[in-house]
Amino acid sequence: MSIVVTGATGRLGRLVVEGLLETVPATRVAAVVRDPEKAADLAGRGVELRTADYGDPDSLKGVFRAGDRVLLISGSEVGRRVPQHRAVIDAARAAGVALLAYTGILGGPEADFELASEHRETERAILDSGLPYAFLRNGWYHENYTANLPAVLEHGAVVANAGAGRVASAAIADYAAAAVAVLTGDGHENAAYELSGDTAWSLAEYAAEVGRQSGREIAYREVPAEAHREILVGAGVPEAFAAILVDVDHAIARGRLAGTTGDLAKLIGRPTTPIAEAIATALRDRPEAWSGRRS
Repeated sequence: MSIVVTGATGRLGRLVVEGLLETVPATRVAAVVRDPEKAADLAGRGVELRTADYGDPDSLKGVFRAGDRVLLISGSEVGRRVPQHRAVIDAARAAGVALLAYTGILGGPEADFELASEHRETERAILDSGLPYAFLRNGWYHENYTANLPAVLEHGAVVANAGAGRVASAAIADYAAAAVAVLTGDGHENAAYELSGDTAWSLAEYAAEVGRQSGREIAYREVPAEAHREILVGAGVPEAFAAILVDVDHAIARGRLAGTTGDLAKLIGRPTTPIAEAIATALRDRPEAWSGRRS
């Protein structure tokens, strides 16, 4: 029996594999990748590489084994994910895997925003498959915000249409640690975990914390949805995805990403990473973005 991570060269997948290698022998870990060259370092550490592509159902035939515990990391191609996920589910069912864990979104069937729709359909497909499952309903990542810090510091503003809504985000490493706990632990069959940070914060509070740590004046600038969409498109975001991000902000305004269930901290056995720590890490890793800091 192997512990199999799909999408293993992505941001989350890499962290899950690293966490597994700290927990179980490398001979128990298998990584499903599209390009084996990108995972050559993992193979060199004893991880088994299995080559497949979500978008090519034939490539998934035989990629899983009976008794495997599988982590299906949701695909990155928004709008194409349901058939891709179904192909993985079908292959897992045909193989007779022992557990299929899936990285969905906070709220599961109750999440009513557009980005959640493919996750809802995937969860239904997993339930229909009859496979033992674990739903890892991930909330927002800190990194969804800190990756944009250079632009925030350049313009002196956090721009959004989220109103006074709050976000219970956590570090991507926290979510990876939760996946490792489920894949290596017992008693997680047919369970759903609502995973989020311990503390929900507003974008005004986020802007203030960025300002405090960078020594710059940073404001939260709330704009109408259409203006936000135009800003995103002007910054190079594809129109379809810009619309999804604007819709997520509407969801934040309605409190859809503010839940603090405690499930994530329980699974990882420690408090989740605070947003202030994620900001500090991003500023430390990108000093060129704020070299003009004032004391």
